[in-house]
Amino acid sequence: MSFNTEKYLQRINYSGSLELNLNTLKELQRHHLLNVPFENLDIHNTIPIELSIDRIFNKVVNHNRGGFCYELNGLFYELLHTIGFDAKIISARVFDQDNGYGKEYDHLAILVKIDGSEYLTDVGFGEFTFEPLRLQFETIQKDKRGNYKIDKYENGYLQVNKIENDKETPEYIFKTQKREFKEFKEMCKYHQTSPNSHFTRKRLISLPTENGRITITGNTLKVKELDLTTELLLKNETEFKQELWAKFKVKI
Repeated sequence: MSFNTEKYLQRINYSGSLELNLNTLKELQRHHLLNVPFENLDIHNTIPIELSIDRIFNKVVNHNRGGFCYELNGLFYELLHTIGFDAKIISARVFDQDNGYGKEYDHLAILVKIDGSEYLTDVGFGEFTFEPLRLQFETIQKDKRGNYKIDKYENGYLQVNKIENDKETPEYIFKTQKREFKEFKEMCKYHQTSPNSHFTRKRLISLPTENGRITITGNTLKVKELDLTTELLLKNETEFKQELWAKFKVKI
């Protein structure tokens, strides 16, 4: 099966310009985030996730599913590359309050170069920015999903921070070095099998809306819209599958 750009664009409800500029990148990222959920359901149904673009395309595009970072950013990179963007895959290490930064290849993200500037592009991190972040240091970048800042860290790493109430919280660190998709194989397997990975602990599916987010974690459905949050306990698998279809148009 070959990569089909048109079908992919239909999947993310995008019919705009494909000119190689920042506005196109912004719109592609936003459309992707609003239409493709972040989810780990295959892990909890013991369905192996492999670093195969054909398999991921079939899952996300043909079967209207979501995925986690290796799948979503891996596929989004393929889209950007096919359209003609100057893009590359990078490795990131995610911050954890208890354990600090994860291992190399803990997270897969994308850098895109446009008019001499580089932009961090990420559709596979769950709650993150709607628009790409410019690699511009010590500058607060305002996004609809919050304020962010990229700083120089140590040992050649750059650090992404989210700013809330004047407090900076690290999201992840990364280097701008180009990586190959296959290099993430070991950590992709780790996040599917290790009890130390947060992906194996609870099933999750989450999708941002223009003004909030819809999430199922374990058996709890949480709907946030502006400042209003409602929660509903799903009593059984039937209710889980009903909400999975009603809220995300996903069938397992």
